[in-house]
Amino acid sequence: MKSGLLLIALMMSAGQALATPSWGAPSSSPANTSLAALKPGEWVWGGDSKAIGPMAVVVSITEQRAYVYRNGLLEAVSTVSTGKPGHETPTGVFTILQKDKDHHSSKYNDAAMPYQERLTWDGIALHAGGLPGYPESHGCVHLPTEFARRLFGATNMGMVVVIAKEGVSDPTLVHPRVASPIDPGTGKEVLSVPLGTQEAFRWQPDVAPTGIVSLLLSTSDRRLFAYRDGKEIGRSRVDFRDGAAHEGTRAYMVASSNAPATEPSWVEVGIPGEEAARGNVVSQADEQRVLLPEGFRAALRPLMSPGVVLLVTDQHVLPDTTGPALQVLNAEQPAL
Repeated sequence: MKSGLLLIALMMSAGQALATPSWGAPSSSPANTSLAALKPGEWVWGGDSKAIGPMAVVVSITEQRAYVYRNGLLEAVSTVSTGKPGHETPTGVFTILQKDKDHHSSKYNDAAMPYQERLTWDGIALHAGGLPGYPESHGCVHLPTEFARRLFGATNMGMVVVIAKEGVSDPTLVHPRVASPIDPGTGKEVLSVPLGTQEAFRWQPDVAPTGIVSLLLSTSDRRLFAYRDGKEIGRSRVDFRDGAAHEGTRAYMVASSNAPATEPSWVEVGIPGEEAARGNVVSQADEQRVLLPEGFRAALRPLMSPGVVLLVTDQHVLPDTTGPALQVLNAEQPAL
């Protein structure tokens, strides 16, 4: 993977003017790439399916990165370039007001702003643009072109975008985690209440009565989190039979289910860098290694319909243990 500005394609043909430029890496970095290793213009896109649940984006001006969440789970992350001194990018909660795939600026000499997603009527937007590794825009959030294209296709009008900065915003927004730090409907910060010392699990399905469920398992924190409609509806302590869980990140999807009568069957999803695992069937022995309180397992079982995603990561999720490296899920249906 080359570093820096990996692709600047000013394509020309005889008798035609210069085409729209392209910025950043042309393809995703491996899903297990640490954020510190992402160079300007690089990004990770784990996959997307609108059927899984609501999307939200958190942009950290301090980190110069954007985090994309689907149904509570991180599915993509990218380097960005925000506003330079004198043209700072505003912080706060925004929604997508307008989308224009082939937008050109009315303020800056008809400059190309591909895959523009407008956040304010006075000129702040997400769009493809220059990525030198530091803030250099006139207030917009610049994204790699291919990342911006995928995001443009995945988002809906009205989707929430939160822009955060050190000293202005809460630290959980400035340094986001694997689990979404915001409510996708309002953009407000989500309060993560830990389990009490005598609490084996918590189950609150009325927080989000409808929608498909996504699961996040942190092998380091030994916690399983359940999300529906982008909101946490439960969390549980977890243990493992026959030794520690494997390292790194894996993503799985329910392939078939006869819920609530039996446990679902799972297949592995080929996240970027691990594409060869796509479609591998999870053995019953591996499924039985994960030990959950029976009450929590019984509550989950009726919700395990085909398409439910489970993201397993060795990264910390709990706020007091969260580290800087994040992993990304793939929500695409594996070939069986």
